[in-house]
Amino acid sequence: MRYFIVDDDKASRSMLKNIIIDGDLGMVIGEAANGVQCLSPVLTRNPDVVLIDLLMPELDGIETMERLRSEGYKGQFIMISQVVTKEIVGEAYEKGVDYFIHKPINRVEVQSILKKTAEQFLLKNSLRTIQETLAHIGLDNSKVREKTVKEIVMSILNDMGIIGGAGSDDIVFIIEHLMNSSEKVVQLPPLKDLYEAVAAKGEFTNVDVKKESKAIEQRIRRTILTAFNNLVSLGSIDYTNPEFEYYAPRYFDFQEVRKHMVSIQEERDEEAKVKINIKKFLQMLYLETQEKYHQG
Repeated sequence: MRYFIVDDDKASRSMLKNIIIDGDLGMVIGEAANGVQCLSPVLTRNPDVVLIDLLMPELDGIETMERLRSEGYKGQFIMISQVVTKEIVGEAYEKGVDYFIHKPINRVEVQSILKKTAEQFLLKNSLRTIQETLAHIGLDNSKVREKTVKEIVMSILNDMGIIGGAGSDDIVFIIEHLMNSSEKVVQLPPLKDLYEAVAAKGEFTNVDVKKESKAIEQRIRRTILTAFNNLVSLGSIDYTNPEFEYYAPRYFDFQEVRKHMVSIQEERDEEAKVKINIKKFLQMLYLETQEKYHQG
């Protein structure tokens, strides 16, 4: 991944650059102290991601983004800000911001967000390559089914920030297994059966299948918990965030979501225990995948 950093604070630029280099997250191909200075080099070098401060002299972050978009830049934006209000966040998302990094800069937060951005970038590139290949060999895209089950599920998991999670492959296989079932699935079978179906694709004995099933359950639980935490974080910053609004009430108990949002907003030190309903999550994911698959 190729990054360009725009921030009027030299220390912030240096810190972000060090985090990217030390974490082996890509390369920094340029930096600028304000929006005006960044316009020409960003358009010339075309970085994959622009990390841009919100509050800057001459052109602020949102104005700079608008200028770059109007002049043809198609990469991703991550906004850096110490001041985050609902109105500012809403406007930034409307203008094309993918994520926010909060000041003072936190290494763990930056690494997490940049990894998610890289996963999104790779997924978009893969889909674009498929489309270009089809066009190159002369196939009419309108006659080709737009998305496979795997692509649909990965797109949904990507929206929740869990592509590449330890259990994401297990979740994809479960939905594929349900979609390929000879009988129409109305209610999910017992989770134990689904875990064993995933385990059975490997070369395991019956005893090992049961052991692997337990490992699969833990991987899926951790991955779904990550999705929960990602959505709660989005909602605590911006209640109108589209991913939060769509996924949080459908895939999780919203009372749990609300409780943890309040905990974040009140900056409580203790970490409340999260109740995750795996079956509800998988049931909703299956129904949504089924709907999108048949629409495609």
